[in-house]
This record gives sequence, structure tokens and C-alpha cells, in this order.
Amino acid sequence: MKSPLVATNTSRGTTLADRLEDGSSFWAKFVGLMGRPSLPPGDGLWLPGENGIHMLFMRFPIDAVFVSPPVSGSDGPRRVLALSRALPAWRGVVWRIGGAKGVLELPVGTIDATGTAVGDEVSIRLP
Repeated sequence: MKSPLVATNTSRGTTLADRLEDGSSFWAKFVGLMGRPSLPPGDGLWLPGENGIHMLFMRFPIDAVFVSPPVSGSDGPRRVLALSRALPAWRGVVWRIGGAKGVLELPVGTIDATGTAVGDEVSIRLP
């Protein structure tokens, strides 16, 4: 199993997730968070290259942060393009966010607790 990633809002100096799973494989993107009973604080799923998500077969709501491609270099920070708070299980769908090249799926309340806003820069890296 890969080491978890860390997602940090570098604009505000806050941590979005310190146990962020890498969802870059086909299987990880297909399964996502389906079937899990919950998403503990500090956990999350990083879906690189994605610009939309669904909540079908989900048992719990989540916050979602949609980000741009890296601002500079292949591993540089990404700009927050859109935020979806408390997407409800089974009902929430975000079809497409123009320009997004990644989604962070996080526990409900993470966006507000970290003060994350559209335009902030987010870094996704190994600890």
C-alpha cells in the first residue's frame, strides 16, 4: 500500500487531509469512497485528473474541493476552482467543473474548518 498523501491549503496554512489516499488508478477512481461506513477527520481521497463526481452508493456526505492543474511545474500547487459542501449521500452530483483537473473528497466540515475558498492554493504531496 502506498504512503498517504497530505493536502495543505498553502494560502491559509491549514491542513485539509493528512491521510489522503491516492485515487489515481482506474480501480481507485471507479470505487472511490463507495462501501465505506464513514470518512474520519483527517482522511480523504485525491482523484487527480477528474472534474466531476457522483455520490451514488455512498453512505455518508462529503465536502469536495475541485482544483486546477498545477500552477507551476508538475508537482506545484493547484488553485481551488470550486467547492461543494456536504454533498448528500446518494443524491449529490457535481457533473463538471470547467478547468478542474483534480478533486479532493473530504469529511463534511473540512472546507469551513480550514477556511478554504475559491482562489486558494492547495499543495498535494507526500508527508
